[in-house]
Amino acid sequence: MVGEPILVMLVEDNVDHAELVIRTMEEHRIANKVRHFLDGQSALDYLFHRNEYVDPQLNPRPHVILLDLRLPRVDGIDVLKAIKEDNELKSIPVVVLTTSEAEKDVARAYYNHANSYLVKPVGFEEFKKLMDDLGFYWLGWNTNPNIRD
Repeated sequence: MVGEPILVMLVEDNVDHAELVIRTMEEHRIANKVRHFLDGQSALDYLFHRNEYVDPQLNPRPHVILLDLRLPRVDGIDVLKAIKEDNELKSIPVVVLTTSEAEKDVARAYYNHANSYLVKPVGFEEFKKLMDDLGFYWLGWNTNPNIRD
């Protein structure tokens, strides 16, 4: 991954949360590009190169996926299942980033092979700090397999 542009896929229907994630990553130059999707269906279309995302050159695989659980069209758990059941996608780290602290949601996410589960803090500064740490860990310190189309 050294020298390679870093692509983060953000699947988040809350525009304010998405803006904070994107701004934090840009400020710290954590990612070269963040692709934001407002619902689970468009995220799956992108990952599986369907509809307007059919060209893999224009729509490369992300290095990490930040996934909310409560999404329109296709729920976050269903998106996670589809990713982790696909041989070409399952090695992409998926970090669940949600407001839910419910034990059943945590258990379902890990049962479906989430790589991490983070609860969004309510306060702005805490949320910003979480994004800083998340970016540095998953995109700076963590070593991922070489993902190619």
